[in-house]
Amino acid sequence: MTTIAKSISASTSHRFNYAWLVLGLIFLVLLAAAGIRATPAVMIVPLEQEFGWNRSTISFAISVNIALYGLIGPFSAAAMQRFGVRPIVLGGLALLSAGTALSTFMHLPWHMVLTWGLLVGAGSGVAATTLAATIVGRWFETRRGLAMGLLTASSATGQMVFLPLMASMVGNYGWRSVAFLVATVAALAIPLIAIFLPERPRDLGLKMYGQVEETDAATLAAESSKKNPFMIAIDALRSSLKMRDFWLLFISFFVCGMSTNGYIGTQFIAMCGDYGITAVGGASILAAMGMLDLVGTTMSGWLTDRYNARVLLFWYYGLRGLALLFLPHAFGLGYYGLPIFAIFYGLDWIATVPPTVRLANDVFGRLAAPIVFGWIAAGHQLGAAFANFLSGSLRSSLGTYTASSMLMGAVCIACAVMVLQIKGQQGNKGLPAAA
Repeated sequence: MTTIAKSISASTSHRFNYAWLVLGLIFLVLLAAAGIRATPAVMIVPLEQEFGWNRSTISFAISVNIALYGLIGPFSAAAMQRFGVRPIVLGGLALLSAGTALSTFMHLPWHMVLTWGLLVGAGSGVAATTLAATIVGRWFETRRGLAMGLLTASSATGQMVFLPLMASMVGNYGWRSVAFLVATVAALAIPLIAIFLPERPRDLGLKMYGQVEETDAATLAAESSKKNPFMIAIDALRSSLKMRDFWLLFISFFVCGMSTNGYIGTQFIAMCGDYGITAVGGASILAAMGMLDLVGTTMSGWLTDRYNARVLLFWYYGLRGLALLFLPHAFGLGYYGLPIFAIFYGLDWIATVPPTVRLANDVFGRLAAPIVFGWIAAGHQLGAAFANFLSGSLRSSLGTYTASSMLMGAVCIACAVMVLQIKGQQGNKGLPAAA
């Protein structure tokens, strides 16, 4: 398979660096995986109607998915360091395809926990932002912020741009048609990765994009470590737990997960239903936010290459908090309310990721950063799981999402102040490369 990649690299080297093709492949993988993670958002009401499950029961299965998506990340990053990116990504895609396909046979709540919760959650944990951080660290010496912004944008955009199609399919053909669709998409990505994804630039006789000097011996030794990937991840966690900046980044990403994937990403379509907006209409609004996020997060990556990451995070969390405080009022402002919310929230959807990865690299070092970022991203998904279950429960008991919106907005504003306390490169010496 590497022979094909070498041939492509040799024939196109005068036009572009192969690193950008790798970026495009991972962009598609993350886009597909994000679309799969978004699928439960259009299944909540159909599952309620077909099986009689309440929203808390369905939200629990989704919360398992979200939590696993985060918890698998650091171990996935460590496994990529030990066994290689390609086999781990192929395994993740296989889990995504199998889990979604098997879900078409479910008829009990634990079936949903097994398929969408455990199998899809584990597969999603591989095709996550830790994969993006690993790829950027291996293939880019310069333009890292831009590359990370593009890959991050694919994740959020994929969660939303496919929602109108999936909502329409659910309405016309039932939720099982969507499950078959996303299973097929994951399966089709497998041969692309197997054929066109080398492990590292040097496998093609290349340097990283923008690299001038040769890779030093210590870096080569760390990359070829034979250490148990489980212990690599645990050791990275043990070392990072002693650092104040780790906790600040972890808590900030917990809040990020609460206010994005855990709340808007999973509950927004159901929230729209409370105001008489159809599932397709709600999904279309999310799709619009996804397209805006593609712009906002890519721009965030560009800004991260040039400006103070802490200040960027302050603005991102603060503006997101204001948007969420505005959301309950947006439904009462007629035609203009939701578009205003969609513009401000969409541009800010996960613009927080590039500056967070930048700070992780500054604090923990380039080799350790993808694994430590995996633990920080676990905080993101734990926050998302918590918010999803909490907002679903509050909706069941109060009959409205207003309290959840107010809570999420207030927490984001508090987080905006907190991130200014991160010291970054000046505050820590980083972790050892072999962590």
